[in-house]
Amino acid sequence: LAELQLIAFPETDPEILFSAEDLVKHAEVFPEGTYVVLDGDKPVGMGAGIFVDFDFDNYQHTLHEIAGETGTEGHDPDGAYYYGTDISVNPDYRRQGIGNKLYDLRKEVVRRYNKKGIVAGGVLPGYKNHKDAMTVEEYVDKVVAGELYDPTLSFQLRNGFVVRGILRDYFHDERSGSVASLIYWENPDYQE
Repeated sequence: LAELQLIAFPETDPEILFSAEDLVKHAEVFPEGTYVVLDGDKPVGMGAGIFVDFDFDNYQHTLHEIAGETGTEGHDPDGAYYYGTDISVNPDYRRQGIGNKLYDLRKEVVRRYNKKGIVAGGVLPGYKNHKDAMTVEEYVDKVVAGELYDPTLSFQLRNGFVVRGILRDYFHDERSGSVASLIYWENPDYQE
């Protein structure tokens, strides 16, 4: 699975991706929030996350601050939200519904545990092509309006997410300026 991340994100610094040990920890700490899609014995997609409490009024954070070193230290079984720490799909298997299925599995867990919704920092891989011409806020606004396409954010928007803000220094990525979109999916079945 660690190799899948390297294949899915070839331009990302391997130091910020989950190691094999981190992924085992995910499965041990929160198996209901960890998913693997196989083609035979070959992993071609995966998703991971944790339950957290989240303050939308003070939303600036880094992935490390939320999830910790292994991606599970921030897990709180009583947390009100599912925080998505990773979705990876092998490029050879993209556009086959795997990413949609991984998001659907997250939504099922949120409904089953009666959580308020899904929160995540969404990488903006397309921003690197526009960062000299516009701010990240302008870029995200244009993607939301359908004027620009971003491989990740456009997909997340089609899956029912909304943008709630911009995360600065979310993780080290010089190409995009280390920014991410704060995305949110609200559980329509949530009950107080």
